[in-house]
Amino acid sequence: MKINALDHVNIITDDLEGTSRFFVDIFDLDLRDGPAHLSPEHVKWLYDDNDRAIFHINAKEMQQAYQRETQSGPTTGAIHHVALDCSDHKAFIRRLEEHDIDYRMNDIASIKLKQIFFAETNGVLLELNFRGE
Repeated sequence: MKINALDHVNIITDDLEGTSRFFVDIFDLDLRDGPAHLSPEHVKWLYDDNDRAIFHINAKEMQQAYQRETQSGPTTGAIHHVALDCSDHKAFIRRLEEHDIDYRMNDIASIKLKQIFFAETNGVLLELNFRGE
């Protein structure tokens, strides 16, 4: 068995529309309703250019397949961050600055890796990795 790639990130929020808009604005993702069995008032999925659902955004009222207590806000329990493999480092910095989003950068020159860290609207820390840029 092997892990092929990160499939998606599920975020539970108090603000379905605001959280969804954040990911559309920052990552240029395609916002869609979830599959037919899920209520569009409670679920939005965000797709990349390859038609992969990267983020599942769920209203806190939605019944989860595996129910457990969650709370949006400045902490994310045991999850420290979610890392995404990205491209066009300079464009992402411009976009974050256009949206007045606080971010930190890290440059690991020895492996030609640039990183950007920032929190989305529910407090989930995102790490964007740019290799060879």
